Amino acid sequence: MKIALVICVLGTLCFARSGNCADDRGSWQQALGSSQAAQPSQSAATHSETGTRGDLPALYAKGQTALENGDLDGAEKAFRRVLEVDPNSAGAYSNLGVIAMRRKDWDHALKLLEKAARLAPKVSGIRLNIGLVYYREGDYEAAIPRLSSFLRDQPDSQQARYLLGLCDLFTQRYEGAVSQLEPLWPQKSNDLMYLFVLTTAANGAGQKELEEKALKRLIALGGDSAEFHLLMGKAYLYRQESEQAIAELERAANLNPELPFVHLNLGIAYTRLQENDRAEAEFRKDIQIEPDLPDTYELLGEFYMRAGNESEAEKYFQEALRRSGKMSGSLFGIAKIDLHQGKYAQALESIDAALHLTPENQNAHALRGRILMKMGRRAEAEKELTIAGQMNKASDKAQEPESLGENRVPHPEVTQEPQ
Repeated sequence: MKIALVICVLGTLCFARSGNCADDRGSWQQALGSSQAAQPSQSAATHSETGTRGDLPALYAKGQTALENGDLDGAEKAFRRVLEVDPNSAGAYSNLGVIAMRRKDWDHALKLLEKAARLAPKVSGIRLNIGLVYYREGDYEAAIPRLSSFLRDQPDSQQARYLLGLCDLFTQRYEGAVSQLEPLWPQKSNDLMYLFVLTTAANGAGQKELEEKALKRLIALGGDSAEFHLLMGKAYLYRQESEQAIAELERAANLNPELPFVHLNLGIAYTRLQENDRAEAEFRKDIQIEPDLPDTYELLGEFYMRAGNESEAEKYFQEALRRSGKMSGSLFGIAKIDLHQGKYAQALESIDAALHLTPENQNAHALRGRILMKMGRRAEAEKELTIAGQMNKASDKAQEPESLGENRVPHPEVTQEPQ
């Protein structure tokens, strides 16, 4: 999913991929917004006290032009000059945050944007970019309040509504996802990805009429493209119809063997049918096409865990974590391996990291209880096991991050546009 970032300039919020401030409503792939940005503080509205650093409008213009031209180093230099003149410039911090986002330096981006938000709490576009950072990191729980806040200020933003719907979908708030996505039908019902997402959300919410409406439109619009068959296969995976999913995904692979994510989904489908050799081959094909995608490494780790090959499982869990430190399933898997091998301190460290990412996961609490029991910390262990038991009573079924399960379907083709 390609996302346009919001760039703060002197008077408005503009968008990183274009040279103007118009809201590009033609693409679901952008999260845009417009608002009045913070003006430079009055103490530094023109020059620094020494009068040697130039005026702020010229520095902002230089930084904006550099950023629009992809000159990140030049843009960073200009906006840091702004901060030398005006240390409380929300716009400069915001744009430096955008530069960090372009570099995929998410932690640094978040620090800069949070600073900008404190200096200019009424500028909604800064909150949008904070939401985008969390979204791109896969922290959908944290993205939701930021996107919701932006949407309250900019209720007509189709892009923010779409992203909020995706976050609700990815956190299994299916009714919330439908409430955000369904109103976009008049504008987006010619968009294959939108129709797929709406179909999935409606299925999760048990809204069969809406699901069939969106699926019927998806079929009518999709033609015979590889992308269409990928999405249809994905839809069947969500509906737990693995054989139908394989038929669609194989069609997509035949049309475009290099299509990102098609082999990932074939691996999931073959795993569900216990065709393990084919599943392993498909996961490995996906790694050849998308070597930086952490999901495939995590799924291979889970695959080898079920096969009892702990050394290979740990290898692939570590590869997933090398690409993203937020892979809770990989942390969970490593904790299980360490527990089985008697490495209790390492196991506790891994499960604590997993729980930091997924604090409501009952199986993570249960595993932590087992680890603590092995370490002789009985009181703490019983507390964790009690928490897990209470969660089990409140939930129909466990959501164990190590397991593919019926609902274990990663969604990189939704958050990233297939190239």
